[in-house]
Amino acid sequence: MAYVLGFFAADGYITKNKNGGLYWCIQITDRELLYRIRDSLGSTHKISKRIMKAGEKPLYRLQIGSTELCHDLFKLGFNENKTKRLNFPEIANKYLPDFVRGYFDGDGNVWCGLVHKERKTKTFVISTVFTSCSREFLDGLRLSLESVNICKGVLRENKDNYHRLTYSVISSLKIFNFMYNGSVFSKNGLFLNRKKIVFEKYIKMRA
Repeated sequence: MAYVLGFFAADGYITKNKNGGLYWCIQITDRELLYRIRDSLGSTHKISKRIMKAGEKPLYRLQIGSTELCHDLFKLGFNENKTKRLNFPEIANKYLPDFVRGYFDGDGNVWCGLVHKERKTKTFVISTVFTSCSREFLDGLRLSLESVNICKGVLRENKDNYHRLTYSVISSLKIFNFMYNGSVFSKNGLFLNRKKIVFEKYIKMRA
């Protein structure tokens, strides 16, 4: 559930219908992951498919009507218009790796490649980024990672009014080990393989 909560913080929302009913929703392009999220919740709700524009990837949406679930999210600091007002929830340390991995799969990115290409000696690096419109959320994430000795995150505001929390090589490797710890695989944990592969590519090239 911690992974799902992290993913919801990135790509989820709460909506209310005209009768006051509350709905918990996630809408993403990764169909397989959304089905796995649904299964982890023990849900059989229909996953709908939407095509917004020709040539774009279709969107898949899971919507669950549950006043109890939505009120639990309200208690954790989520709300109907969470984009810019999202605060980092209180997460027990044992659940933090799953929560961070969930948020990373929703609103995170990892890149590896060569820098200083114009120099005689090029450098192969990796960079991990978490993105949000809420600076408060990313600041809470940064402090939580510092509590487990993942430091030196740089928090900056982009000109398009969103914020980026960036980690360079050493901290990125710590984040990898933190998010993809052994329990992820022993418990059939949730993760986006395409993002995990980037970390593994860097580690293999660096060896």
